[in-house]
Amino acid sequence: MRVLVVEDEPMLADAIAEWLRDESHAVDIAHDGGAALDRIAVHDYDVVVLDRDLPVVHGDDVCRRVVASGAATRVLMLTAAAEVTDRVDGLSLGADDYLTKPFAFPELAARIHSLGRRCRPAAPPVLRRSGVTLDPARHEVFRDGRYLPLSKKEFAVLAELLRADGATVSAEHLLEKAWDEHADPFTGAVRLTILKLRRKLGDPPLVETVTGVGYRLR
Repeated sequence: MRVLVVEDEPMLADAIAEWLRDESHAVDIAHDGGAALDRIAVHDYDVVVLDRDLPVVHGDDVCRRVVASGAATRVLMLTAAAEVTDRVDGLSLGADDYLTKPFAFPELAARIHSLGRRCRPAAPPVLRRSGVTLDPARHEVFRDGRYLPLSKKEFAVLAELLRADGATVSAEHLLEKAWDEHADPFTGAVRLTILKLRRKLGDPPLVETVTGVGYRLR
């Protein structure tokens, strides 16, 4: 998934981002509400992890803007404001979930996974096609019973291809979902990752190139 972490404490923001990247999410960071709105206007985020007490633009206003946009983006408020009234206020603004600090990283990751499922069409917990089985929860991939040791990017790209269920997926979509905002669209990162993924999947070939359009699984 593509996740935006909006947190004005750089060390905490970096720690959250590192944890989520280890789970193959593409993660961007904003340290104030204004920067968050700038990124949301450009990128199609699945989930925004949002602190409330932000500089420049308050987190509540960021949440209002996301909700008013009508986008499928889900908002998880992550804040030190732990009173019941605080949680009620946050959810009343349109936030999809509310987690108070201090928190456990595994719980945060589980909540993000849950929100991510809500912003996509329903899909089975384990993805299967053409002998390939991908388990997002266990971060495991098998082809015809053979375990495939994929990198984080290879795993994320394969997951998007499996979710498409045979439809063609553009390189732009893969770049949007599997890389963060620092990725250079002209580096050929998607093409290189597809090449490595093909090698690991083995024969017969499964990933087709649709010239001028993108990639699909047979």
